[in-house]
Amino acid sequence: MRVAVLVSGVGSILEAIWGSGLQVGLVLADRPCRGLEIAKARGVQVALVDRREFAGEDGEKFDRDAFSDAVSDRLLESGVGVVALAGFGTVLVGRIHGEFGGRMVNTHPSLLPSFPGWHSVSQALEAGVHVTGTTAHVVVPEVDAGPILAQVPVRVRFGDTVESLHERIKIAERQLFPQVLASAIACVGLGGEWWRSEKFWSLMQEVQG
Repeated sequence: MRVAVLVSGVGSILEAIWGSGLQVGLVLADRPCRGLEIAKARGVQVALVDRREFAGEDGEKFDRDAFSDAVSDRLLESGVGVVALAGFGTVLVGRIHGEFGGRMVNTHPSLLPSFPGWHSVSQALEAGVHVTGTTAHVVVPEVDAGPILAQVPVRVRFGDTVESLHERIKIAERQLFPQVLASAIACVGLGGEWWRSEKFWSLMQEVQG
């Protein structure tokens, strides 16, 4: 099954996906970034749907619907079956959730449902929690509210900064997300709520122990 990975930054999770042995058919970014460059270097098909091109003349009004439709169009053109959001920095809305509903998975740096959204690491520190972590989940129209596929806890240390804590969460993400993605690829063809299937649960028990 052809897989697309959506990126916005350095592509460390993308590299972890390759390191796990998974094949990636398309790497799509919402801004110029290292993730695109390393995909090009590997000969992987790339696409840039630059979010700056969907801003108004004042540079402030962002047309999220048009941007999301453009991303969906590129994914459809590429014939992908599963979409992995690996540090993708733009919330997607509209028809993409119908066209790829149940086939998009995301990694998030907190133990959802706690601390959804873009500032989850700083929110965890501000809340004073002793444990946060990473969550892989199915993408739904509501931000970070989809069915949870797997989680790994990360302990907060005394004196942690956003940067130090986030770096340890990223280590956990790079370990967990490729495993979840591989299991998702194996189960998406079941249709419906494949994440509730015995096959998916069995696969995840094998990788998580």
